[in-house]
Amino acid sequence: MSSSQFHTSAKASNLAKLDASKLQITKNTSPKQPLPNDQLVFGQTFTDHMLQIKWNDKEGWASPQIIPYGPLSLDPSACVFHYAFELFEGLKAYRDSNDQIRMFRPDKNMIRMNNSADRIVLPTFDGEELIKSIGELIKLDKHLIPKDKGYSLYIRPTLIGTAAGLGVGTPSEALLYVITSPVGPYYSTGFKAVRLEATDYATRAWPGGVGDKKLGANYAPCIKPQLEAASRGYQQNLWLFGEEKTITEVGTMNVFFVFKNSTTGKKELVTAPLDGTILPGVTRDSILELARERLDPNEWEINERYTTIYEVAEKSKKGELIEAFGAGTAAVVSPIKEIGYNGEDINVPLVEGEQFGELTNTVAQWISKIQYGDEEYKNWSRVVADLN
Repeated sequence: MSSSQFHTSAKASNLAKLDASKLQITKNTSPKQPLPNDQLVFGQTFTDHMLQIKWNDKEGWASPQIIPYGPLSLDPSACVFHYAFELFEGLKAYRDSNDQIRMFRPDKNMIRMNNSADRIVLPTFDGEELIKSIGELIKLDKHLIPKDKGYSLYIRPTLIGTAAGLGVGTPSEALLYVITSPVGPYYSTGFKAVRLEATDYATRAWPGGVGDKKLGANYAPCIKPQLEAASRGYQQNLWLFGEEKTITEVGTMNVFFVFKNSTTGKKELVTAPLDGTILPGVTRDSILELARERLDPNEWEINERYTTIYEVAEKSKKGELIEAFGAGTAAVVSPIKEIGYNGEDINVPLVEGEQFGELTNTVAQWISKIQYGDEEYKNWSRVVADLN
């Protein structure tokens, strides 16, 4: 280690760590009343409070603060505005049948958030300390968490560079804040199959890039292709990459296909590997683990491998495409019924009379039961508040 590296390392070790025990709370004096579930539009309603934690390169992390929800005040030259020093996470809390509030696998989100921070030289932190602080935020606004299956509290931790000045360099100041939003189903149509347009004229991510990090800069460029797909009657893009037309993701979700091997009779659940071009989704990871544990290995193969739009089209023609679905925190599981490519539509089978495939529905039920505490599984669903 060089002397400069040693100095940097020593300096970092002397900075204050994120510490949930130092949390300070200022309560909102005008609390809201919960909206009826049918009025909850995803990401449009927010709770009474927010969590914020400031950081600078001289002192480290300041004391966490829960304050009334409201606007941020930032210098117009702050590096977040000019050089996209910004990242975020998305996770949910659920009200179970015993009126306990549960967070689903928050440790996975903290790992991913720190990986994103490290990639764009924003400060990292102890994920468990942030989880504790978020838990206190949830307790304060627990009355706004909606009841009933399909409804939850969406949690959006965000980390931005706030250093003022137009020079490009490592941010000397940052702000970590968390806002929460009572939500219903991501799609207003509910658990219904969607139509996708396979997109090869625009690329969501590429090898060596930051497709596996949850950076705001990854999302804005995807909106125009989505609008173009929508103008042709499709709800989302199925992102393709390279000359092989490799399938990476669907919209802002991971994507799964179910194929049948006509020779062996086995079914295969396929999703793209974690090669740096796709987001390592928490829902994706959960589905893979549960599928490997619960599906009969004599009947199923679970593979993280590349598939292409050409393979999907060929399997469809042979009757070997069984079903397909997207998976992510917001929508959880989203059935797919059709994929448009080169002027033709690839039909994805659904259960007769339904808007989903058989495994798609099974996977959605597996995840839901754990999220809402109907089934305890490996501490994936952490109780953070009790309304009793």
